[in-house]
This record gives sequence, C-alpha cells and structure tokens, in this order.
Amino acid sequence: MTILHIITRLILGGAQQNTILTCGAQYRNRHDVTLAHGPIYGPEGSLQDEARCSGARLVEIPALVRRVCPSKDWSCYQQLRSLIRDLQPDVVHTHSSKAGILGRAAAWHEKIPVVVHTVHGLPFHNRQNRLVSRMFIAAERWAARHCHQLIAISPAMVEAFNRHHIAGLRKFTVIPSGIEASRFRMVPDERFQVRQQLGIGREDPVLGILSRLDPLKGHDDLLDIFERLRRDHPRLHMLFIGDGWHRPRLERRIATAGLGDHVILAGMVPPNEVARWLSAVDVKVLPSYQEGQSRTLVEALLCGCGIVAYDVGGIGSVCIDGQTGRLVPVGDTEALAEAIGQMFDRPDQRAVMVEQGQAFVRRVFDAESMLEMIEQVYYEVFDRS
Repeated sequence: MTILHIITRLILGGAQQNTILTCGAQYRNRHDVTLAHGPIYGPEGSLQDEARCSGARLVEIPALVRRVCPSKDWSCYQQLRSLIRDLQPDVVHTHSSKAGILGRAAAWHEKIPVVVHTVHGLPFHNRQNRLVSRMFIAAERWAARHCHQLIAISPAMVEAFNRHHIAGLRKFTVIPSGIEASRFRMVPDERFQVRQQLGIGREDPVLGILSRLDPLKGHDDLLDIFERLRRDHPRLHMLFIGDGWHRPRLERRIATAGLGDHVILAGMVPPNEVARWLSAVDVKVLPSYQEGQSRTLVEALLCGCGIVAYDVGGIGSVCIDGQTGRLVPVGDTEALAEAIGQMFDRPDQRAVMVEQGQAFVRRVFDAESMLEMIEQVYYEVFDRS
C-alpha cells in the first residue's frame, strides 16, 4: 500500500511516538510510507531524527500550524490536497486535531479509498474557553463524517466523542498506544549514576514527572503540595523531566519558594535516554488535566516506578487504582498528596502494584499488537469499499 500519515507537530510527545512507531513498522512491511508534518520549533523537543530513521519519507507542510489561523489553514488544506494528488495514496491516516481536521477534509475531497483518523487525545477540555471548546467539537463532528474509520487509543476517547455527539460507537476501533517494552527496564547501576549526577542520595525518595512543561500537565499542582510532602519525607527530591513554554514560570516559582535544592528541572531528555532517567525515580506522577492514555505511565511501570495520576481521559486504562497504581480525582491536590505519600510510606505495597502493572502493560500495550490492529483497520475499510 501507499500510506500517507499526517500529524500537526513532530514534537517529543506520545502521539508523535505512536505515529513514528507505526510508520517504521509499515515501512518494514514494504509499504510506501510518507509522513507529512508542520514546522518544528520551540522548546518542546523534536522527533524529526527518529521519524527520518523510521524509513518514512518526510514532507513538511509550512502552513500546518497548531493554532487556529484561517489564512494558513486554508493554505494548508490546499497544500495537503496537492500532496495527496501527487502521492495518490491508498490510505490517508491522520493524527492530532488540526492535522486530523484538515487532513481528513483534503483526503475525502480527493476520494482516497481509506481515510482513518486516530484520536490520541481530546482537543476540547474543561479548562478551555467554552466558545473554543464548542468550535473544536463542531469541527471534530464535521471531520468524523469525512473519514471511514476512527481509532481511539483508549475507551475514554470513544465515550467522550460519543457523549458530545461527534461520532457513534460503531465508527470507532479501540487500539491502545503500544510500547516497545524491551526498551524500558530498570538498571540499578544507571539508577545510581543518574542520582549521583543530580546530587541525589542513593536512598533519597524521588518523585518524578516526565512530560512537556505545559500548564495542563499539572507541574504547578506538584509545587503546591511539595512542602506538605517534605514534612513526612525531608529528603524528598522532585524531578521534572522535559521542557516547554511553561519553564520560565516554573523556574520563578521554584526560586521564589527556595526549592532549588529539592526540585530539579532536568530539561529535554532524548527518547533513548528516558529509561535511564526513569530508573532514578521511585514514584512517577502525572497530575495532567488532559490526557489520551499516557505512554509515559506505561514506560514508568516498565522501569520499576510506582505511578500516581489524576483520573482524566484514558489514564484509567493504564493506572488502575489499587492494582497498577493510585488514581485520584482531577484537581484534588489533597488526595494527590495522600496517594504519593502512601506510595513512599508503603514500599512493599508499591512493589506489588509495580509488578502487577508490568505484567498488565506488557499484555495490553504491546507494540506488535497495535501495529497489526492498525493494518487490519485499513484492510477492513478496503473490504467495505
């Protein structure tokens, strides 16, 4: 098959890693694969090198930007139609909201046999301006009618789209975002090397978050409860792994509160270094206000970290409260602090949840299963048409 993937940004993120993994497998299966993306800029990191190594042909669409910009959006739509006419793909597979809306419109109007969109996360959420949220819902509703099949990385994405009357259950296939488990494991030597590098004691408790520095990821919530956590764990260190536009504000908060010796901003970590850094963490937390599934929680479990997260989006499909980790209500910082404290206070209980979590994610979030299911969706659409 000739397959065209379209994604808005090739930043360091879960949707991008999922897409690149898919492109690489399809290229190895001897498909002709092209990955179209918007410009890469800013502090959130780039996966362009990883995308290039996948074997896919990369095409930058200059007008494909994240923000809503009618003139650029119209230009992007025309550029995508031109690319599609040149490639004549059998399949157009879109990812992320902006690329998903414009890419589906372009592919549908070019009468591509298979048009598929993956919902990696919701473009609308409770912290959004109501008018903006309604606009995204309306756009997604229109785009859902202009593709043959939708893929959701978690059942929560299906439920949200169905609740907002964007698409019915029959239009969806749930395919969890797969991880190459062999790349993630805890290595004791590396655990202590990273800790020594950061000036952290071998036995000091370490709380970590791996995500871009964005207001919706909940770093501020962690700073709000940090002093409370330190009362019970005076040697506690908090490690922020990742970078983003929110960094200057976080740096000011940390400096003003005098937490520089305890809260470490590690900055951007290359994908092949993630396991090494997670090895230094005891408890990986994700107090995110918007999430499709979270590949980082899966990676953290595989690296031996206990996990704590807000119950939002598809997080519950990875972090099952009391079984694979601790799940707390969104925005409830008191419950968040209590769950984190219990993780540190009860290491034996944490170890059991990690062991159960590792077995669970190896079974459910297997990369090979994901890739087979995606191709199966393509062929099923071909059969219907």
